[in-house]
Amino acid sequence: MLAALCCALFALLQPRWGFRWEDITRKGIDIMVAIDVSQSMLAEDIKPNRLERAKRKVYDLCQMLEGDRIGLIAFAGTSFVHCPLTLDYGAFKIFLDYLDPDLIPVPGTAIGDAIKTAIKSFNSRERTAKALIIITDGEDHAANPLEAAREAKKEGIKIFTIGVGQEGGAPIPVQDGSGGFKKNEQGELVLSKLDEATLQRIALETGGSYVRSVTGDLDLNKIYKEGIRGAIEKKELRSTRAQRWEERFQWFIVAALLLLWLEFFLSEMPRSNHSRYGMRDERRVSI
Repeated sequence: MLAALCCALFALLQPRWGFRWEDITRKGIDIMVAIDVSQSMLAEDIKPNRLERAKRKVYDLCQMLEGDRIGLIAFAGTSFVHCPLTLDYGAFKIFLDYLDPDLIPVPGTAIGDAIKTAIKSFNSRERTAKALIIITDGEDHAANPLEAAREAKKEGIKIFTIGVGQEGGAPIPVQDGSGGFKKNEQGELVLSKLDEATLQRIALETGGSYVRSVTGDLDLNKIYKEGIRGAIEKKELRSTRAQRWEERFQWFIVAALLLLWLEFFLSEMPRSNHSRYGMRDERRVSI
């Protein structure tokens, strides 16, 4: 009985030894998020400001992802990959937290440059589904972004654009501690105005969609569920090999059951013999 109990307790510890290699293949979509970090994104027509609201909404997007890789591009007058495509959503959120206008000292809003950076960030040799989400509040001050959108289309990338900010524009805060706003040479307030027509054409050129955000709701939930997951077929991401340890607790469960059966069998044997001898003695007495 004690041996059976020991085997049962050992099985509860789920002992493992030996391992095997297992191929793991994930299905998902590669998603790059390009966020405008120009000074105008600090405008407070959307609380606490446009950039912080965009970061919070992208943070929420991470909670919805289902096996998709996600990456981050920061752009203003130029652009760079702030976080490469990854399945590590925790690491992505750390990079997201550090998005700041100081990352790119070059002023402007180079949407076309951000698209080209996204094209390079995707691995063209991998036959994965690709999507690019662009969040911006300004008009493009650089090269024609539609040309970049056409390049993206050739690479099979769908672009979803989100314009943030009020329709009439908003003053741009000056980060010098004075609490003032940016002004032009004539002393007039500079307002960041959204070029919705261009953003719409960029999205339509690649089969994506455009969303206008005035209240700060970027509608990323709808873009992901309907525009990305609903319209883009998930494809296999690169498979990896993982080491799987072999579970051995079953052996100890079987051993415990056998020992219990043996204990029961041995305990019944004396009773059976005793009953036989008792019957013989009764017969002798009766004779």
